[in-house]
Amino acid sequence: MATCGEVLVKILQNYGIDTIFGIPGVHTVELYRGLEEVSIKHVTPRHEQGAGFMADGYARSSGKVAACFIITGPGMTNIATAMGQALADSIPMLVISSVNRTHQLGLGEGHLHEMPAQRNLVAGVARFSHTLLRADELPMVLAHAFAVFNSERPGPVHIEIPIDVIQSSADHLDITPFALPSAPGPSAQAITSCIEWLKNARQPLIAIGGGSIKAANDVIELAEKLDAPVINTVNAKGVLPYSHPLAVGGSSSCPAVRNALQAADVVLAIGTEFGETDYDYFFEGRVEIKGKLIRIDIDSSQLIRNIRSDLAICSDASQALQALNRFFDRPASGGTGAVRAKKIRDELQATRDTGYEKFFEAIQTALPDVIIAGDSTQPIYYAWLHYETEKPRRYFHSASGFGTLGYAIPAAIGAKLAMPESPVIGMIGDGAAQFTIGEMAAAVEAKLPVIFLVWNNNGYGEIKRFMEEGDIPQIGVDIYTPDFIGLGEAFGCNAVVANDINQLKKELVAATTRRLPTVIEVKQHHFIDSKKENKGPEIRALNL
Repeated sequence: MATCGEVLVKILQNYGIDTIFGIPGVHTVELYRGLEEVSIKHVTPRHEQGAGFMADGYARSSGKVAACFIITGPGMTNIATAMGQALADSIPMLVISSVNRTHQLGLGEGHLHEMPAQRNLVAGVARFSHTLLRADELPMVLAHAFAVFNSERPGPVHIEIPIDVIQSSADHLDITPFALPSAPGPSAQAITSCIEWLKNARQPLIAIGGGSIKAANDVIELAEKLDAPVINTVNAKGVLPYSHPLAVGGSSSCPAVRNALQAADVVLAIGTEFGETDYDYFFEGRVEIKGKLIRIDIDSSQLIRNIRSDLAICSDASQALQALNRFFDRPASGGTGAVRAKKIRDELQATRDTGYEKFFEAIQTALPDVIIAGDSTQPIYYAWLHYETEKPRRYFHSASGFGTLGYAIPAAIGAKLAMPESPVIGMIGDGAAQFTIGEMAAAVEAKLPVIFLVWNNNGYGEIKRFMEEGDIPQIGVDIYTPDFIGLGEAFGCNAVVANDINQLKKELVAATTRRLPTVIEVKQHHFIDSKKENKGPEIRALNL
């Protein structure tokens, strides 16, 4: 007899899942029975939150979906934070969990790992959560999950399976993948109106978010045809290479970019939700657009959130942009788009800090094609504004959106598993590192030469400064700082301290030649002079 658990992994493989992050438990062991028969790689994190962050980093760096196998009860409460971050940033993730036996559900009799309504808890951090009550429905429910990943706004999907259903017979099931729906395309009427407005625009501006990441080539083509500067959110860094003359970079919360949004006569927004952490992180009020606003988004409900549009196009970004690109020709030379983009870039560059600039320049010089997974730490706040890339999926962080801590270490592990040929850095502060430092053991076990770069300012430095400036007693921010070199070595990592820029470059390069992870600790005072640090409004506002 083939059990439901055995058949499940075969169906996952048929849908292209090649990696599972999971911690086996007494309620999930049946999910592991058939793993040896498929080519799916299993990675064991040290905490279910780590499993979720690994799946998140895996998807962000590669665009591929990973699965998580999670136990009932505490396993699901542990992974909920990671699912919340993924939901906020529209990152696909398939979470398969167990739940108590069918006849025990909702009784509250105190069974192992029992929650009164596990699915209700998880539903708030998932695109959908489903309880599988019969093995016969497994193929259809999994097809529903992959339909979401393929044709809707992505995010975590949760499927819980009672223990008795996991163990039930399923060898009669058809494991052939369903034909998945394609993403929606734009209506002809909407495209006609969009073309008319863009054709008559004199100062068009394109605003892109994470929903544009799969349409990078289409974005570049349309920007060039419209001669329009392009602004981006964090999740769209690199969609338009920063070296491109129409690229603005920076953050849409910066005054220079907000002013540009006001000055444009037509703004074309692609896959961006106009959320607070991207467009109003300095709490100046919602961004104002005085010209016409055209929004393209795969999620119809998103098109009416945060800001009123003049034209709302519910569509996959690629399909909408390809329809527009078929109409427009490349303009003759002499357009003003590059000049407008440079003006905004110059204003942004005037707020840059020398110390952080040298720090990130050293990273990009040593590792030109690096992927950075960032946490809520001082250099990441700076990178939010000023770190730019030439390719998409080369920088992402947890500081915006849901804003979790402890993300970077496991997310970097997931990214390295997905992109083994690329150097990967998990950049994290000394405080946040203590949330998930145990995942270093998972990286050693998987023999991943990932880099954990720990920015050490001996506590919650940015919160401490915020308290100082607000005349608030500095309670809870001067936390004990462990020996990160000793901890790294204890976990089996290579561990070094970099005291200056040249040493940092040397250690970064050396880390890529090793077969195991490397912890590089940098002390903030060796790289940033707090007395000379840029205290412009953008930097100060990010010290939260």
